[in-house]
Amino acid sequence: MKIAIGCDHGALTLKNTVVAHLEKQGHEVTDFGTYTMDSCDYPDYAAQAAQAVADGKCDRGIVLCTTGIGVSIAANKIKGIRCALLSDVMSARMTREHNDTNVMAIGAGVVGTMLALEIVDTWIGTEFSGNERHQRRIDKVMALEK
Repeated sequence: MKIAIGCDHGALTLKNTVVAHLEKQGHEVTDFGTYTMDSCDYPDYAAQAAQAVADGKCDRGIVLCTTGIGVSIAANKIKGIRCALLSDVMSARMTREHNDTNVMAIGAGVVGTMLALEIVDTWIGTEFSGNERHQRRIDKVMALEK
């Protein structure tokens, strides 16, 4: 799977860990930065990762900051993106099964490394259910962009 990833300085360490974890599993990761601990603005990196998903260059995206809130808001501003802020495994599974999310956000200051990797694995490994009622709801949400 091709995965876009982006973070600000508050999540650089976790992003690097997630990238290594995904690459070890055989995923192709496009890293949109940041690459240093210098203070930066999260929308710059979240938008690039989300846009790569919206454009079809990547299958899914992961965005990270200290809380995950800012990057999730920024990613959801990109047309075609359904980004969920995740801090538990059940939500990771349900947001793929029910909402067919294409981007996930995580807060490095909220979720520890081991749980973050479990959330990522669950989200990456879960497919959309294809259930008609869920698709109908997704269509209604996506129509709000118009």
